[in-house]
Amino acid sequence: MRPILFLALSLMTAAPALAWIPKLDDTTARAVIDGAYGRQDAPPTYLNIDLSVDNGKFKSDGAVKAFDGGDACVSGWLSAPTAYDKSGSRPTSLTLSGQADQLAFQAATARDNFKSLTAEDALKDATSRMPDGQIRLDLMVAGLKDQKQRSAYLVRLKGPDGKLIAPVKASYVNDWKADASGRFGGTLVYYFEPTKAGINANDKVDILIRTEASSNCAYAVNFDLGQFY
Repeated sequence: MRPILFLALSLMTAAPALAWIPKLDDTTARAVIDGAYGRQDAPPTYLNIDLSVDNGKFKSDGAVKAFDGGDACVSGWLSAPTAYDKSGSRPTSLTLSGQADQLAFQAATARDNFKSLTAEDALKDATSRMPDGQIRLDLMVAGLKDQKQRSAYLVRLKGPDGKLIAPVKASYVNDWKADASGRFGGTLVYYFEPTKAGINANDKVDILIRTEASSNCAYAVNFDLGQFY
């Protein structure tokens, strides 16, 4: 028991408590870089929620609730997840990340190019990768009839006072492709500033999603900022 206890205590003192980091700090930067270079286990720098449907359930079971339109919106999704001609497109996963994840990409690139990277250097240009206080949401969707409809998606954070928080920026990943039926799938990207809305770095928060469909359905996906840096 003593070696296990000693190891656990060592890990607790070597890394900060797990919670989203709005502004990258030296301790977290060192942990992310050391993880990328294989000097320690890589710390969690993102949170993924799988919204695909298997046997009538979301793979992240219970992840989706109805925000508007009633429970029939969710039950309809679960019963016919790929009936895009009737329902419109569907979200298939979402991934949340912050400055620490941007650093993880930078560190992996430096390692792959046989270069070194220090925490000091990483902190100097942290805001060039992502401004302080921002969080990134990558929302993968499938079944969109036309790529022009990507802008029809509405995504909000729900603040602690119930206020709906719009993204400060939205864009797309260059991964959009048509399937055999001609329907498009790819990744929508949104940037939010949670702390300005009173959201704390370890809060549980709802992401609200309306697809391009003309129905009154809107969905809430809950996530925990305390699950990644």
